[in-house]
Amino acid sequence: MDDMKNRIIPVAEETVDFEVQRDRRIDEMTVLLEEKKMKQLRLVLDENDEFEVAEFLTELPDNQMAMVFRMLSKEQAAAVFAELDPEEQEYIINSITDKELGGILDELYLDDTVDMMEELPANVVKRVMRIATPETRKLVNQYLRYPENSAGSIMTAEFVDLKKYMNVKESFARIRRIGADKETIYTCFVTSADRKLEGIVSVKDLLLANEDAVIGDIMDENVVFCTTTDDQEDVSGLFTDYNLLAVPVVDKENRLVGIVTVDDVMDVMEQEATEDIEIMAAITPSDKPYSRTGVFDIWKNRFPWLLLLMLSATFTSMILTSFEDALAVQAALIAFIPMLMGTGGNSGSQASTAVIRSLSLGDIEPGDVFLVIWKEIRVAALCGFTLAVINFGKLFLVDRLLLGNDGVTITIALTVCVTIFFVIVFAKAVGCTLPIVAEKVGIDPAVMAAPLISTLTDAISLLIYFAIAKLLLHI
Repeated sequence: MDDMKNRIIPVAEETVDFEVQRDRRIDEMTVLLEEKKMKQLRLVLDENDEFEVAEFLTELPDNQMAMVFRMLSKEQAAAVFAELDPEEQEYIINSITDKELGGILDELYLDDTVDMMEELPANVVKRVMRIATPETRKLVNQYLRYPENSAGSIMTAEFVDLKKYMNVKESFARIRRIGADKETIYTCFVTSADRKLEGIVSVKDLLLANEDAVIGDIMDENVVFCTTTDDQEDVSGLFTDYNLLAVPVVDKENRLVGIVTVDDVMDVMEQEATEDIEIMAAITPSDKPYSRTGVFDIWKNRFPWLLLLMLSATFTSMILTSFEDALAVQAALIAFIPMLMGTGGNSGSQASTAVIRSLSLGDIEPGDVFLVIWKEIRVAALCGFTLAVINFGKLFLVDRLLLGNDGVTITIALTVCVTIFFVIVFAKAVGCTLPIVAEKVGIDPAVMAAPLISTLTDAISLLIYFAIAKLLLHI
């Protein structure tokens, strides 16, 4: 019995969320810095992931950020530097020596260097280019000439290339020799003597093959690739469709000039999604995150759209003014105008959001416009009929009986319900068509999102409402 009492019963450890663990590690580094335990802080910095170290640095005052950054090893400093925002990168560059900056540039992947060059002020870029090696300067200048948001602008030249006449043993020797400086070694690219892309082979294929097997016999010749001028959003679609880790980028002559890796594509997806969300909310897209955007810049991004939508709403006022006499005869009609306009705007927004998302995912193409319209009209008919029937009952049970609105007659209720049906059909037809038309003419479909469609359907809803009222109520 005593043995039983003394026996320790293990208790299941509490499951801690990853983000909680990360916050604890950042708090630990903060405490060590505050207590000036620099030796221990350096050890903790070495043990932590570059993203967590970058998060820690961004929370520090500028003078402490530069001091802690200098404590990092050359390799870790480059990895952390790539995770920082352009503002922090600029401060770090201005706070370190040319020798320290040269060490960072030597360790940075080329695509990260190009991204940095695109964001930094001209005077800082000049200093970076002056310190960079001639080879880096040449490659950076070449990448900066590619169109913005193209595959060429986000690719990297750090990949492993093999020859089809090499065997597996020779291939592994080459991977060990050059792989340390490459962004990925999991997918290797087979090229000819004139650098033309001939196939790909994965490290898994090499591990499972006999060491005397020739690359030409085990490589996959059906390569999914893109060209330097392809849009980065189209490139991200290749990763989604084919579950890839890297996509080779070729020039007009089918020569391999670089690769786009999955981490770059995730950045593209985030950027494109943010841009679409901002456009759909009637905001001019910004390169800066919200927390780093000034009040004046936010005003510039929002004011033009609000002005355009406000002026476009003038048509709604004009329609209401032109039907003042009709409204005076049947004042009960006024109470249902907000409901009809809101229902039309919401119906159009539903259709436009679904179509915009499908276009961005490649689920539908502009050529599918008639199939989409036919589907949305059927959906609209079902939604319109259901809402009309429910609203008819609501008008008598709630508006007439509970609220005592004697102006709600059968004819008024019928006018409102018939209007709801046609408004929903119209709104969904327009909501699904405009984004496809925008895509066809080369405009971002997100422009045809909720605010614009709501403004359009508001005006048309009133026209439909008064047309049906004239027909049924003879006003």
